[in-house]
Amino acid sequence: MKTYSGAPYAAATHSALQRRLLRNASFPPRTVQQDALKMGPVPMVPEVHLFLAEDSVLLWARLEAEDGGPLPAPYWATPWPGGQALARYVLDNPEVVAGRRVLDLASGSGLVAIAAALAGAAEVTANDTDGYAIAAIQANANANGVQIATVADDLTDGDGADFEVILAGDCLYTAEVAAVMLPFVGRAMQRGATVLLGDPGRGYAPPGLLRTLTTYESAPLVSGEDGQRDRTSVLTPVAVALTS
Repeated sequence: MKTYSGAPYAAATHSALQRRLLRNASFPPRTVQQDALKMGPVPMVPEVHLFLAEDSVLLWARLEAEDGGPLPAPYWATPWPGGQALARYVLDNPEVVAGRRVLDLASGSGLVAIAAALAGAAEVTANDTDGYAIAAIQANANANGVQIATVADDLTDGDGADFEVILAGDCLYTAEVAAVMLPFVGRAMQRGATVLLGDPGRGYAPPGLLRTLTTYESAPLVSGEDGQRDRTSVLTPVAVALTS
């Protein structure tokens, strides 16, 4: 059981952004603060504890007020169903990542990257273009006792470099995002990488391009999502569809 206290834990982090991010965060919570973060277990992956939003909208408003301008939505403060399913699959099938170099693309909270590290990956890199997500990934990795490298660049115009396994949870949540992600997935697979996606059936995975490895009943989110699906699948690319 994790027993991190907000102020001492924040002081121990190595980033001013992390200290700001984790202000008022604690587990167990000292007082109820709806715009704060609280550490707790992830519903489908209780082996992993994350700093998550009590109310992501109020957290977003506080961070924007502190920053003095608009910020991306704090997707890193919610354990999205695709990430939960993918993390569960990795922990239940550690041979997928064990001893291999792993990239968690659009990592958000770092949940999937942390699961890969716990499952025995040789190296894990978490990627996200949001600086607050990078801070959250580092803090969550520290809290779970794993080492994860972070990259803040947009990697979707490449093929995943020399990573042997590429993981991406909830990366097909709009048509625009899918139009960027699916070509990346194809390039990564064609060079020989293992690619796994977590998706709750939002409708942006074209038929014949991805096949289902397993499906889970979706756990409730810590903070709500409009239109949450009841089932979430782990998908992998189909070679014939990608090369035809």
